Amino acid sequence: MTRPPRRVGQDPAHTAIGHRVLSARRAILGPMSAPPALDAPVTLVIGPENLLAERAISAVTRAARVTDPDADVSEVAGADLTAGALAEHVSPSLFATCRVLVVRGVQDVSETAAEALLALAASPADDVRVILVHPGGPKGKRMLDGLRAARVREIVCERLTRPDDQVAFVRSEVASAGGRIDEAAARRLVEAVGGDLRGLASAAAQLAADAEHGLVDDAVVGTYFEGRAEVKGWAVADRAVEGRTVDALEQLRWALETGTDPVLVTAALATAVRSLARLSGAPRGVRDADLARDLGVPPWKLRILRAQLRGWTPSGLVRAIRAVAAADLQVKGGGNDATLALTTAVVEIGAARAA
Repeated sequence: MTRPPRRVGQDPAHTAIGHRVLSARRAILGPMSAPPALDAPVTLVIGPENLLAERAISAVTRAARVTDPDADVSEVAGADLTAGALAEHVSPSLFATCRVLVVRGVQDVSETAAEALLALAASPADDVRVILVHPGGPKGKRMLDGLRAARVREIVCERLTRPDDQVAFVRSEVASAGGRIDEAAARRLVEAVGGDLRGLASAAAQLAADAEHGLVDDAVVGTYFEGRAEVKGWAVADRAVEGRTVDALEQLRWALETGTDPVLVTAALATAVRSLARLSGAPRGVRDADLARDLGVPPWKLRILRAQLRGWTPSGLVRAIRAVAAADLQVKGGGNDATLALTTAVVEIGAARAA
């Protein structure tokens, strides 16, 4: 079957150099049915995030099996691949009309095997799908450049290090499992489990399956995962400014016991209190997008900040800011007991809100 020529502009995923790139955050987050666009002759799966890479491989394989349910799938390590072995893997099968080859660690292929892969990418065979897996980094750059020049399909599996991305990942996982979770609960799950995507995916699936009517809220997350992992400073800060002093002190204890630097806790407290102060003084009628930019927060966090602001007075915010400033001085060398300084600040923030 003759394939129609590809023209830059037909696919919105085209980049300036002409290759087609899918972000794993957009294409592979959560269990999914592979879109037909993933059924490309050659796919480069690149990046250090193993979970997303595995999902990308599965998605491309499923896309091939949409065309041929009996497609023959084989795997080989890049270091073991030779030009002859490649020819054997992609040759017609007696038992399947489509063959899928997964090459893991493609950065380790020999020079002759790399040339054979580039030739295959430049002139792909009918009924053959090749998935090349690369962990990212400079090794194998010449071959990567050649693959991109051949405009192979590329799926980038970068690590999700930003909290916003991890929260989005959790929400996508819960939704894919048939549940619902709001931003606050998703943030708490990230806080409790940490940034490991496999751990987050497993936790999200468990919560979606066990929660009543699939509704995962803050209380459900707390019941299952509270105290499971390192506590971040902003977890202490959120509870403190919400007036949940007892919870904030418990989180503070966990944070310090799991190695969180006291300086990071005071920084989180300062950010939380100052954000509320700035929000309280913001003019009315400002668009959320503009207000979020002025505050330096994502737009979704405005809802959380507005909820936290309820119960605060201007004088209470001033009192809280002073309490955090005093703790910051103590933690940074002005005192001998950082734990006492932070505990005092959390209690004082709670009192300032109550007043």
